[in-house]
Amino acid sequence: MELGNISQPTYGPGLEAPGSNTPGLVAMAHGFLRLVQPNPLPVEMIDFGQSQIEFNQEDIKELLLYELGFLICAAIGVLFIIFVPLVGCCFCCCRC
Repeated sequence: MELGNISQPTYGPGLEAPGSNTPGLVAMAHGFLRLVQPNPLPVEMIDFGQSQIEFNQEDIKELLLYELGFLICAAIGVLFIIFVPLVGCCFCCCRC
């Protein structure tokens, strides 16, 4: 293993995205994430130095707007978890 010049190191380019065998699925996943979460994270609201976290109404609205896509996906998921077995049971039991 060659260390090179330790006192004057030379740095290469940063990390590259790994290649994938399924670029279509990767593009679809990134497209879904951009659709669900188009807004950037409100970093100015997050202060790790505070011991007491106090949110006012405006901060809560901004956080809910940031998480809106994930909240909608979770609500649709809960509806599917509830209604798919219910509809399946109705089709099996009530064959009219």
